[in-house]
Amino acid sequence: MTINRPIIQLEPQLVNQIAAGEIVERPASVLKELMENAFDAGADKVAITVEEGDVGSLTVTDNGRGIPKEEISLALSRHATSKIKSMEELEGVATMGFRGEALPSIASVSRLKLSTRIDEEKTGWELNLEGGEALAPMRPVARISGTTIEVRDLFFNTPARRKFLRSESTEVRHLEEVVRRLALSRFDVDIEIARGKKITRYKGAAESPQRRIREVCGREFFEQSLPIEFNSGAIHLYGWVGHPTFSRSQRNLQYLYVNDRNVSDRMISHAVRRAYQDVLYHGRHPAYALFIDIDPKRVDVNVHPTKSEIRFREGRAVYDIVFNEIESVISQPLSKRREGEREGESTPRFNPAGGGKGAFRPTSMHHTPGAQGHLKLEVREERALYSDLLGGSDAESDSAQTDGEGIPVLGYALTQLHGVYILAQNSEGLILVDMHAAHERITYERLKRATAESTMQVQPLLVPITFRASPAEVALAEEQIEVITSLGFDLSQLDQQTLVVRHVPALLGDTDIPLVLHDLLSDLATHEMTQEVDKRINSLLSTMACHGSVRANRDLTIPEMNALLRVMEETDKSDQCNHGRPTWIQVSMEELDGWFSRGR
Repeated sequence: MTINRPIIQLEPQLVNQIAAGEIVERPASVLKELMENAFDAGADKVAITVEEGDVGSLTVTDNGRGIPKEEISLALSRHATSKIKSMEELEGVATMGFRGEALPSIASVSRLKLSTRIDEEKTGWELNLEGGEALAPMRPVARISGTTIEVRDLFFNTPARRKFLRSESTEVRHLEEVVRRLALSRFDVDIEIARGKKITRYKGAAESPQRRIREVCGREFFEQSLPIEFNSGAIHLYGWVGHPTFSRSQRNLQYLYVNDRNVSDRMISHAVRRAYQDVLYHGRHPAYALFIDIDPKRVDVNVHPTKSEIRFREGRAVYDIVFNEIESVISQPLSKRREGEREGESTPRFNPAGGGKGAFRPTSMHHTPGAQGHLKLEVREERALYSDLLGGSDAESDSAQTDGEGIPVLGYALTQLHGVYILAQNSEGLILVDMHAAHERITYERLKRATAESTMQVQPLLVPITFRASPAEVALAEEQIEVITSLGFDLSQLDQQTLVVRHVPALLGDTDIPLVLHDLLSDLATHEMTQEVDKRINSLLSTMACHGSVRANRDLTIPEMNALLRVMEETDKSDQCNHGRPTWIQVSMEELDGWFSRGR
């Protein structure tokens, strides 16, 4: 379609409505912008009211600094802000907002009433707008310090946009999710959202972030998560990561904050997925609440009008820290976790089999009077008797961690059930172990360690493999030739759309090499890094581990069972097999007593 019109300057109201298309997608977008303004104003109390039957009408009240009378009209003008005044301040911006677009954009597509008062004045001021235009001059009002913004009839003057809103229940869910996400960005702020008789409160407590995590993410997440913290001075990473078996079918329990700003970042998401890559069941997603504090000058937040996307200036360094710290936490052997608990670390207790019905819940180490007591089983086998099961050195180690009662974390074996499960007793009750899954993980970790410690073996191809590639892939292969060579490939350009490979990693000799290289180049294009070779090699090692492990229906002796338990306690990621299934579960004495109605 060709338009033959002169170029003109658009009217300010139309400019604001165009900007509103980027910023104000739905009522939840309005709420996000207004809450962030309240945080920037220094509020420690924010109250939200959503109209029943009309989610396009909501009110946000805060006890922040307020807006001086002479700045109210300016605050509703496009690109007017108190947050920054120079390029230098923009590059180091630490406030939630800074673009000066939110209020005028919201006002241009709604009926808006702004009421505010600063501490220095006894009178507040109120201004009513419709479609961005003032309906009457400002008038004085009696009110406490702070600001109230009431938004009604959202998209009343853009009916096409209003048609795109979903059902009331869907829009309310989006509003509640915004409140949850912003509640995690500021632990010190009291937040209340009311809709009819339903009122949800998040009480501020800067000194107790754990309580806010439990309120927002749920008690189950907190009990099934592991704390994480890393501080190098330049970057501070902390938060909670869900145990691998506390995974989700959707990405609805993933929270990332950079300098208190809730953001989404593909690079960080990739680092988290990679950390969980061989402990999650297929198609599942990890749960986490991660916080990164970093010099604002090292982050570009001026990427998108909604300020929900960022760019790190040293992205690779941040990626490596997030990946290494999360993998270290979720890979920690059972013995080290128990050692940390005894030293007083605030490690939440978890059930390796995950949450849900019948899941393990935190219990006391002691029973109430009248309940069945612990059976003390003393097993004193010489480790030399069962060292042959798993290769000797690990099983013969005398470093098995014990609890306060002198019993190892996974206890001592009692018997074997149908050649599949090992039943063991520890100080808390009964342990059930899937022996094949457990031995599979042990074998897999040993194979990975042996492969990592050896030099990459390459295999020359008798007949070089040529394959078609896009011009962009060919150019990328030339640009990243050092990285590709370090991974064991001899890759070169044959012509503008053909690549030829002459050497490949020996472990990948029987795989589809062109497919591997296409995936590898895709990773390099998207993330500027690749784990495609490691992923392929690990897949092969996983298969080898599966075939080389103790099979179901094999009878083990008591010493052999205990050997397996001891090595599990020292093996990374031993809570899950290579495919993400749990290897063991704990059944507490309280649960067993409950099944038999004992101690009542």
